Parts: sequence; C-alpha cells; structure tokens
Amino acid sequence: MSTGILDAMRMAALTPVKDLHLVPDGRLVRYRVEGDKPGSVNGWVVLHDGPVPSGAFGSWRTGATHTWRGNTDRRLTPAERDALRRHQAAAQQARAAELKAVQTAAATRAERLWQRARPATDVHAYLRAKRVRAIGLRQLRDMLLIPARDTAGRIGTLQFIGPDGAKRFLTGGRIQGCYYAMGRPADCLLLAEGYATAATIFEATGRAVAVCFNCGNLLPVARALRAKFPALRLVICADNDAGTPGNPGLTHARAAARAVGGEVVAPDFAGVPA
Repeated sequence: MSTGILDAMRMAALTPVKDLHLVPDGRLVRYRVEGDKPGSVNGWVVLHDGPVPSGAFGSWRTGATHTWRGNTDRRLTPAERDALRRHQAAAQQARAAELKAVQTAAATRAERLWQRARPATDVHAYLRAKRVRAIGLRQLRDMLLIPARDTAGRIGTLQFIGPDGAKRFLTGGRIQGCYYAMGRPADCLLLAEGYATAATIFEATGRAVAVCFNCGNLLPVARALRAKFPALRLVICADNDAGTPGNPGLTHARAAARAVGGEVVAPDFAGVPA
C-alpha cells in the first residue's frame, strides 16, 4: 500500500529524503522533501487502510496538496465510496489540525525574531536600489524583516529581503489574508503587492497602504480589509505585468476589486521603451 502513495509522492516532486515507513492509521506524518534545506520537515502525508486504501500528501512550504487512492482499476461499491469519503474527510481534518499547529509555531518564532531585530535604516542595499525608505521595518543581520499581520494585528509570518533583493517567508507561517500596514486609513485604503511599490505609493500620496506581498494574496487581503472597513474606499494598485502571459498582476487586482466593490489603478507602459 505505502509503495503506491510513495510513487505518487515522487511523481509530484515531493519525494522523502529518507525512506518512510508509513502506517495506515490516519495519522499525519511530517518529513523532509528532497531539495528542502536540512532539518526542515515541510512535507506531510496521511495514509488510511480499508477496502480502498487512500491518503493525502503535500508540502507546507509550497502549499501543494494531493490525494491518492489505491485499486483505481475497478469501480467502487457504494460502501467503498462512503469509506473513501470518510477517509478523505479525516485526512483533511488531520491536515487542518497540523496546519494550525505549524502556523502557531511559526507565528511564535516570527514574533521572537521581530523582537530581536533592530530598526532598519534607509541605507540597506535593497532600499537604496528601490529608492524607498524603511517605513517601520526592522533588520536582522543583513536581512530586512517585514511582518505580515491579520486585521486583528496578530503576526502570521515574516518576509525576509536580502541586500540583493532575494525574498523569502518564514517557513510554515500564515500569509493568506495577512498584510503589512503603512499609515492609518482615512477616506480610502490602497493595496499593493510588494513593499517597494507600496512604499513608493505611500510616500507619493500620504495615504494608507497595505502590502499584500504577492498578487495571489490581493483577494484575501481585500476581503479581510473590506470586513474590517465596510464603508472605506478600497483601491487596488496593480502591478502591470504586461510582459507576462495572462498579466497576473492586473488579473488578480481586477478580481480582488470586483469581490469587494473596489477600484483598480495600474501604470501604463504604452510608449515606454522596453
């Protein structure tokens, strides 16, 4: 049984570094994925026994989730379908419980690192390259720290930015619906993807800006802020990824604006030399 799900894990590029002895007891097992840094256990897998063996697996680091079941070469009986649904629901509950534990631990670590860090200055290489100031940021060694918080102010994770502009998040932290706030909203609130874009807008307009960190988080943050500020004007300041197929920056911004009754503004690069 475990051979089948291990084959599926390898096909999904979630191969364990070491051999796993999986027991079909419905318990979630964490493991290190090939290619992840030493000491990390970002992979997870759940295996169930029964007439139709089934399971699920994924990665906390990438957010990938996959399901698996054995005996796929025959039609399931109604009883087997019911058992499979129960197993899938149990796997989902196990994953949700583990995810909460992982995110809680990451939030604790994020708060600890944030408290250890010193206030950042404008001389950091990344800030100088982007020509923006350190607006409430902190620094740990040569890394800028940007906290991602929910609407209640609880820290979910940290974004680290190196002098060369390389970015990463604290492993296991919660990013969905979390943001970094600049200023206090009055008549409107602006949303942007990255820190440099948001800082540029904040310095140019003086209006409150929320850093959403990536285009996929624009919608969750917009919904969270709409719930907190039901009457506030929300403006999504989109990245115009005109050179990328599907223009994800503008596409996600428009979807977020539609969902919350907001507006979209974006730079126009027409006539600008490439």
